[in-house]
Amino acid sequence: MDDDFWVPPAVLVAVDLVIFTLRESRLQVLLVERGVDPFRGALALPGGFLAHAEEDLLATAHRELAEEAGFAADQLHLEQLGVYGTPGRDPRGRVVSVAYLAITPRLPEPVAGTDASDAWWIPTDRALSPDTKLAFDHRRIVADGVERARTKLEFSALATAFCPPLFTISELQEVYEAVWGVRLDPRNFYRKVQSVNGFIEPAGPVRKTENGRPARLFRPGPRQALHPPMNRPPEPGASERRPT
Repeated sequence: MDDDFWVPPAVLVAVDLVIFTLRESRLQVLLVERGVDPFRGALALPGGFLAHAEEDLLATAHRELAEEAGFAADQLHLEQLGVYGTPGRDPRGRVVSVAYLAITPRLPEPVAGTDASDAWWIPTDRALSPDTKLAFDHRRIVADGVERARTKLEFSALATAFCPPLFTISELQEVYEAVWGVRLDPRNFYRKVQSVNGFIEPAGPVRKTENGRPARLFRPGPRQALHPPMNRPPEPGASERRPT
């Protein structure tokens, strides 16, 4: 190819935001109702195009969160989830989107703005259901975000951030069950938690549970990376392939 005749392809750059929190003991994702075409009226992740050629991607992400959901930059720690650029993913042209992820406890109700008609927290199982219409390729992005969140709970102490300052093992187990989407055996879970040095620490007093039994209280330990990891069990219906 003669470089003198090469013309760069026209590509638009956007960001999409996958924001998770726990509400009502369920992992929930922030979705907005699109108020403009394409996909007017469909649910979508917050996001949008760069405002200008000099705008930083992370600055775009924070701006879109403020404009579409009313969240300030200091409320969330964003990390890059992935880059999505399959041709045809956006009917407006060739659009490459950089997706950012945040998993944060105790987030408030969103406030819709700009090109979003409304904004809600939606349980991730509902968002990923075939009955829910998501714009663009946002179902795939949400699914990738859920997988990243589940992996984070295996290898980091993130789950303790969703517990009270002093919590019971049962409260910690509820966080794992909500994110992993599985029921856990309490005895096995207690044994696994206790086997990870520095994950949690005894907090001294006890708390009476709903059935009146005393339960020991714990606080987060100093360790952020878990070793050994809290390996999640196979999903319901999944079969392990054993070597023959």
